[in-house]
Amino acid sequence: MSSLNRSVIRSIVVQSLLIVIGFVILFISAGTLDWVNGWIYAGVVSIYWVISTAVLARVNPEMLNERGSVVKEGTKGFDKLWVAIYPVLTFGNLIIMGFDAIRFQWSFMPFWLTFVGIFMFVCASPFPLWAMAVNKFFEWTARIQDDRQQYVCTSGPYRIMRHPGYAGLIFSILAYPLILGSWWGFVPSGMLAIIIVIRTALEDRTLQNELPGYKEYARQVKYRLIPLVW
Repeated sequence: MSSLNRSVIRSIVVQSLLIVIGFVILFISAGTLDWVNGWIYAGVVSIYWVISTAVLARVNPEMLNERGSVVKEGTKGFDKLWVAIYPVLTFGNLIIMGFDAIRFQWSFMPFWLTFVGIFMFVCASPFPLWAMAVNKFFEWTARIQDDRQQYVCTSGPYRIMRHPGYAGLIFSILAYPLILGSWWGFVPSGMLAIIIVIRTALEDRTLQNELPGYKEYARQVKYRLIPLVW
């Protein structure tokens, strides 16, 4: 097993800080630390981050090392745009949910839906982790990794759908408004979900056009995100 290089350790530290910054933004938007839903959200996100990082460091450190850099040579233009807008929408979503659920109380959501959101997150979050555990080519952005002799990954969740990481991410994003008790949170969450679907289509087209063997794989695994749907 290879060890983690300095760039990925730095990346893990930076991502950890961004997660903490997200928590700070959320509670500042709410205007209080006395928010049960906020702490539940912080707890489930933190637990997933710690578990996923520890698991990947053990089973697929090569993938983590490659994810130490976000934009690389060959990154497609649509993913450069994604890298720019994703943090804006993500942090903006936290602000809206803090405003909605606590500070201004624009809407009311029953507390029992928090458990629905937790259930959604727990069911969805293993898919990105599983995908990253089996696919050493799982980078931040879409590109054909000729420098690493990329080939099609067909194991694990890739036997079920072609983009399991995105599928899990979409359902996790849609779980956040339920966990935080914010109906208005579904507006930016829905926008993010739609953008991810578009990104999936663009990446899938890129892979079919440029990655040897992917067209044959797509004929065998017909669905991109949701089995029997798309």
